[in-house]
Amino acid sequence: MGFASPRDFLLGALTDQEQDWLARCDQVKPSDLMELHRHNLPQWLVEPLKEQLGDDFWPLVESLNAPAGLDLRVNTLKDKRAEVQKELAKAAIKTVATPYSPWGLRLVDKPQLGKLDAFTRGAIEVQDEGSQLLALLVDAKRGEMVVDFCAGAGGKTLAIGASMRNTGRLYAFDTSGHRLDALKPRLARSGLSNVHPVAIAHERDDRIKRLAGKIDRVLVDAPCSGLGTLRRNPDLKWRQSPKAIEELVAKQTAILQSAARLLKPGGRLVYATCSILRRRKRGDCRGLQ
Repeated sequence: MGFASPRDFLLGALTDQEQDWLARCDQVKPSDLMELHRHNLPQWLVEPLKEQLGDDFWPLVESLNAPAGLDLRVNTLKDKRAEVQKELAKAAIKTVATPYSPWGLRLVDKPQLGKLDAFTRGAIEVQDEGSQLLALLVDAKRGEMVVDFCAGAGGKTLAIGASMRNTGRLYAFDTSGHRLDALKPRLARSGLSNVHPVAIAHERDDRIKRLAGKIDRVLVDAPCSGLGTLRRNPDLKWRQSPKAIEELVAKQTAILQSAARLLKPGGRLVYATCSILRRRKRGDCRGLQ
């Protein structure tokens, strides 16, 4: 039995009483709700965001309550964006070019990608446009020495490696060997040979110290509150707290100081977090990191 929409699927699993309750919920106008129900955010987060954004607070709230989209990055080592877009269209997968990243395609729906030839041969990777823009800001050149300091599973590492045209040397540092293990199959698909994953103990690891003053470009995508990812992880806002954010600020400062020592004179460091808060001073948890 097929369903016309996800809502039809849901209704098929509910009792008559539950369906009636859901119908009455649908009749409630958002404008009639109390403010705390309209924004659906913890109060400690509401106050700094209102102060920071002013009239843009409610547009942000509406955006955060909407489902997250899905972007792809075309691996320019292997294919061109226009050609991959045509290939996906033949598989009945609709995409539009991302407005800012020259590598990105935005999916209209959320199809299964794992068995597509474009995926298995490494022509595409799932990656938000924002992450692609970070790699573009790093602007790594052919033959340079580059470090992705908090590489995680390596999505931005792969984008940087492709922009280097598989030349030079690109280190992927992370304190989690498990996350770096997730990079291995992606690296194999990508065709890159200039990436060197390195599991480090902490930001003062001796392997980092040995590279001090030798690196052309460094990306620090620092551990953060993750509050910029609420569309994808809506429960995260209830798991964070001002205390946790303040602890992250100290950690970020230590990471940034260590990463900065890697740079050659005139080198470039790109620092980023996926947070919507702006931290103003140490000890003020109302601001963002």
